[in-house]
Amino acid sequence: MKFGIVVNEGPYQHQASDSAYLFAKAAIEKGHEVWRVFFYHDGVNNASKLTEPPQDDRHIVNRWAKLAEDNKIDLVVCVAAALRRGIKEENLAQGFRISGLGQLVEAGIKCDRLVTFGD
Repeated sequence: MKFGIVVNEGPYQHQASDSAYLFAKAAIEKGHEVWRVFFYHDGVNNASKLTEPPQDDRHIVNRWAKLAEDNKIDLVVCVAAALRRGIKEENLAQGFRISGLGQLVEAGIKCDRLVTFGD
């Protein structure tokens, strides 16, 4: 099955990003494909290379980047939501790209399931 994922919450104030990551990882381990992850609303904060969690905490941004690199997942950050929160190309973490809502619509069309995490 081909999955698209939408993450609507930031990395450290809500469990949505962790849950989405664990869902994507489990789906891949079961032989499914995660085609695109679309970061929307506060979820765009998952793409900031300025994130520096304590050494004993998980680094959510790096986990997404590695999962995408290892499995050829398209990590898309909503341009309007990103700009509202001060996220631009120059402070995007590796593996993420900025684009518009058309990418979310395309995921809904091309994927068998579009799963949303967060409010």
